[in-house]
Amino acid sequence: MARVGPGRTATRPMCPTPGLPYYRVMNITSLATSNTGHRGSLACIGLGMTLGSHLTPLARSHIEQADVVFAGLSDGVVELWLQRMHPDVRSLQPYYREGKSRMKTYWQWVRLMLAEVRAGKRVCGVFYGHPGIFAWSPHKAVELARAEGFPAHMEPGISAEDCLYADLGIDPGRFGCQHFEASQLLFYQRRIDTAGYLVLWQVGLAGDRSLGRLRTGPAYRQVLVDLLAQDYPLDHEVIVYRGATLPIEQPRIRRVALRELPHIPLTAEETVVLPPAEALRPNLAIQERLAALDRLEGVGAFA
Repeated sequence: MARVGPGRTATRPMCPTPGLPYYRVMNITSLATSNTGHRGSLACIGLGMTLGSHLTPLARSHIEQADVVFAGLSDGVVELWLQRMHPDVRSLQPYYREGKSRMKTYWQWVRLMLAEVRAGKRVCGVFYGHPGIFAWSPHKAVELARAEGFPAHMEPGISAEDCLYADLGIDPGRFGCQHFEASQLLFYQRRIDTAGYLVLWQVGLAGDRSLGRLRTGPAYRQVLVDLLAQDYPLDHEVIVYRGATLPIEQPRIRRVALRELPHIPLTAEETVVLPPAEALRPNLAIQERLAALDRLEGVGAFA
């Protein structure tokens, strides 16, 4: 999954008509028309997590009606399947390279898609899961396309988070649920609520400040464990989860003690879940204020 590096700023795109409000720019067809007379457009869609199972009819129609399809997918088999749906599928995966900043790669993806949009093509960017979750490039491409007056749309898909809730039997509304990218939790001061679920993404890359590594080692995860140990006991059970990407696969679920997390094999695709470590504590002062309001309005409390 893609992530945004700290300290990066985007270059402001040149506005074709300075001073016009956003909605006026979007309605000027000539600004979004190439010299071929065809208007370019962009749709970034989510393919879902499991091959074939999660693709919506609307997402499929974006693929089939596109002039060119760019693919940022998690599996080569999924990419081959996509090629059966469209004759011009261009993989984005070759732009990754060990030691190369992922932000450079993501900017390349954006520029590739926008170049075709500016050329008057109907462009479809296909991304695994949800195109707007841990995916910097689709957001930026849609933002810049709209700023230049092109129609641009993001179509949601079933994400790894959705699969996690189903496979682990978690209802995020029961106790609450916090989500953090693991490196962000390390880099910044964040407040953890141990009465709810804590979901940590990209733990296999925890602590990478270069944005050029494909994984970090046990010593980096030990720093993460040391941080978490300020709020959780070291014997607290954590769940290591990876959703299925092929219909023949099963989700991978491992349960280990927090102290063991640095010492187990871990990939960037796996997610770590910490279940609640304590019970919810009633806020008696707020409840009394609400009870007073209920009495004024003649409303009864729940049993």
